[in-house]
Amino acid sequence: MGKYFAYDYHGAPFVLFGAGHLAFLAVVTAIALFLIYGWKNPSEKAKRRGRHILIAVIVIGEASWHLWNIYWGHWTIQTMLPLHMCSMMINLAIIMLITRNYRLYEYVYFLGIGGAMQPVLTPEAGIYGLPHFRAFQTLTVHSALLLSGIYMTAVEGFRPTWRSFWRVFVFTNLYAAVVYVINLLIGSNYLFIMEKPATASLMDILGPWPWYLVSLEAIAFIIFFMLYLPFAIKDWRANKMQTAMAK
Repeated sequence: MGKYFAYDYHGAPFVLFGAGHLAFLAVVTAIALFLIYGWKNPSEKAKRRGRHILIAVIVIGEASWHLWNIYWGHWTIQTMLPLHMCSMMINLAIIMLITRNYRLYEYVYFLGIGGAMQPVLTPEAGIYGLPHFRAFQTLTVHSALLLSGIYMTAVEGFRPTWRSFWRVFVFTNLYAAVVYVINLLIGSNYLFIMEKPATASLMDILGPWPWYLVSLEAIAFIIFFMLYLPFAIKDWRANKMQTAMAK
């Protein structure tokens, strides 16, 4: 059992879209579909329980990640500060689920869902194949982040607006500028601004530095737009119906 918590792991590496990964994706998809289509008119007690479950999964998963790195002597300010986008969104998601704050929801919806999709679909697990702690942890925590945004939208009734879209997009660029300065000061590579990650990722096909950053900017805009599109279509249909009824 201990080998599945070892830092120097010699088991099978993570297999992208292997049996374990596909099974995990099936479970997450089933939960998402349940939140969107299956959980009808839950009581306040049931909704509170749902938020508490998501909070517990995120807190336990994130805390165990830090403790694991501390135990093996690999916790450093250059790698473990919560400055990567998903790390920051994970912390904001906890506060959002506790307070049901709409402003935090805007960021978790766009940056949490948009950011968590890649590590869920293509996790940076490297040598750590399932059921190793590292592979399970990264899939679980990022899935909980993704589900938090879906939960607040489908169950709590929150929704983004066009202003949310632009507010989050501008914030993303300002945040990247701040993190760039932090990277220069402490010699880190948060947000992978300074160079691409060592493991295989989407960035490998986006060109050399700094051009892959421009490509990521365009991809972020497209992802944000796709996340907002269902609400834009819904609003367009509602306005069209109101116009037709007014005639």
